[in-house]
Amino acid sequence: MSDVTLISGSTLGSAEYVAEHLAEKLEEAGFTTAMFHGPELYELPTEGIWLVVSSTHGAGEVPDNIQPLLEQIEDQQPDLSKVRFGALGLGSSEYDTFCGAIRTLDQKLTSLGAKRIGDRLEIDVTQHEIPEDPAEIWVLNWINLLK
Repeated sequence: MSDVTLISGSTLGSAEYVAEHLAEKLEEAGFTTAMFHGPELYELPTEGIWLVVSSTHGAGEVPDNIQPLLEQIEDQQPDLSKVRFGALGLGSSEYDTFCGAIRTLDQKLTSLGAKRIGDRLEIDVTQHEIPEDPAEIWVLNWINLLK
C-alpha cells in the first residue's frame, strides 16, 4: 500500500497536473504515492492518507471524471474513519461557487468519518497562472503534518 493516495478530479487537466506535481514532491520527501484520476470507490483504500485535488465544474459541481466516485460514496456510505486526507481545490473567484467541488468532497469525506489533515487549500486560478506554485508551498507544509 502507498503512503499517500492521490485522487484528482479534473475537467481540463489542471487538477490532474497539480496532483502529479504534488506526487513528485511527496516522493522527493520519501513517501510512496498512488495516483487515481477519477477512480471508482472500490479502487481506493479505506484507510491511510488520501490527497484529494479537484477543480470545480459548472455551477460548483465536481468534474465529470470524479462524479461517479462522489455518487458511489453517497450511495454506499463507506466507513472512512481510518482515512486521513488533504484537500486542495482549484477554481475561479469570478464565480459564486468558487472551489465548490473540493468543499463538497471535503464535507462528504468528513461526514463519513475521514479526518482532514491541516487546512483545505483553495487556489484561485485568476490569481495564480501556475497553480502548481501555491500547491507546492502548501504540500511542503502539509508533509510536516504527516510526520
